[in-house]
Amino acid sequence: MIYEYYVYIMTNKRNTVLYIGITNNLKRRVEEHKQKLGSKFTKKYNIDKLLYYEIYTDPENAIKREKQLKNYSRKRKDALISEFNKKYIDLYAEI
Repeated sequence: MIYEYYVYIMTNKRNTVLYIGITNNLKRRVEEHKQKLGSKFTKKYNIDKLLYYEIYTDPENAIKREKQLKNYSRKRKDALISEFNKKYIDLYAEI
């Protein structure tokens, strides 16, 4: 059986704060963020908009990528998001 792991980036309505996470169920995890469940950081900063995600079959590679993205500068994160989602729309409906 092949499992999927997601590395994702979310933000708030004003796109001022970015949150990077990892999960094995992206839809469920985004729903939790939208309902202010699970993460104190996302609750505090009203993180509820999915901007970006990547899919992995190996959890170790997903974890490595999450750490890599967390070390990116804000400018580099914005450039990555813009390539994937130019208008910074909420991708939740697509998943």
